Amino acid sequence: MKPWSFVKLVALSLVLIMAYASAMAKDEDGRADAFVTRVQPFVESHSLAGAVMLVAGKDRTLAIRTVGFADIAANVPMRPDDLFWIASETKPITATALMMLVDEGKIHLDDPVAKYLPEFYNMWVKADQIGDRLELRRPQHPITIREILSHTSGMPFMSAMEQPTLDVLPLRDSVRSYTLTPMESEPGTRYQYSNAGVNTAGRIIEVVSGMPYEQFLSERLFKPLGMKNTTFRPTARQIARLAKSYKPNDAKTNLVETTITQLKYPLDDPGRHPFPAGGLFSTASDLAKFGRMMLNRGMLDGRRYVSEAAVQEMTRKQTSANIPDSYGLCWGTFGGAFGHGGAYATNLEIDPNRGLVLIWMVQHAGFANNGEKAYEAFKEAAIAKFGGPAK
Repeated sequence: MKPWSFVKLVALSLVLIMAYASAMAKDEDGRADAFVTRVQPFVESHSLAGAVMLVAGKDRTLAIRTVGFADIAANVPMRPDDLFWIASETKPITATALMMLVDEGKIHLDDPVAKYLPEFYNMWVKADQIGDRLELRRPQHPITIREILSHTSGMPFMSAMEQPTLDVLPLRDSVRSYTLTPMESEPGTRYQYSNAGVNTAGRIIEVVSGMPYEQFLSERLFKPLGMKNTTFRPTARQIARLAKSYKPNDAKTNLVETTITQLKYPLDDPGRHPFPAGGLFSTASDLAKFGRMMLNRGMLDGRRYVSEAAVQEMTRKQTSANIPDSYGLCWGTFGGAFGHGGAYATNLEIDPNRGLVLIWMVQHAGFANNGEKAYEAFKEAAIAKFGGPAK
């Protein structure tokens, strides 16, 4: 056989093998077409701009589908690798990073925050307010790390210094500003969603690890997991893949383009600062790696990131019996599953009973018509095709 004939034969064989593998993948993944069938009507009614929908199991991604547009005006379809601001989905990533240090014995959840950040010894809590008159008192006990991760610290959502956007201050300065802000309630007495608390957890990671918060995440989570598109400061090339943001018009009958109002533009400005409560950008495939690690109780592809005990602690109800909200340590807990959403409607849900990770990537500051129901339509289709009954 002539050398050139052999090369042609090998090339043809490779093409046929790849075509067969692709066909097999499409046959298996074809079950996910129900996602498109269920969600496409929301696009057609101008209730949803577009979405990336991903379902993963313990071992791999089972399906990824897109509907609609990343840019409606330019008629750019949504693509599987489009980038999204995941906002508060950053919180469980921060908690996971902190739990690595708990596993190492460097932090204890019931330690007072002031053990690591001494400025927190000087905290005040609101006692009474009549008009412009505000009475303060010392809290009955110091805020603990467990309380800042479960939103029961009594700290407000943010401080007055975090203006006009949430990324204007270095993390150290943001956290110091919280010590100048009175707490809204006694620690441990009620659930109050607080970016300030989770940002404080990120600052503790810095102090204990001796490296910037974003560097710790990169070295201990993102690089080992292969999350190459998860970042606080997207590059120009990543921004080109960023899905446009939309909000409903005044009549709530159609969508209009908007920006991410909580962040400073341009998004690749080196003057922007990471914030642990909500600063990350990511893709569906990147989040699937983090989600699969959590579904596997802290392990992925033979590597352990956090202990099973840490995952159990994060995902069990931490709010006390007298607090109705069901929240773990930066994870919402519900019916045996756990997850977290973001301000612009992204969502990550992990269902250990069904062995599924559900990822919903959209970029919406509110929905027109009934667009908020699109996620449930995707979830129902995903469970019907891949989940079956809960175990």
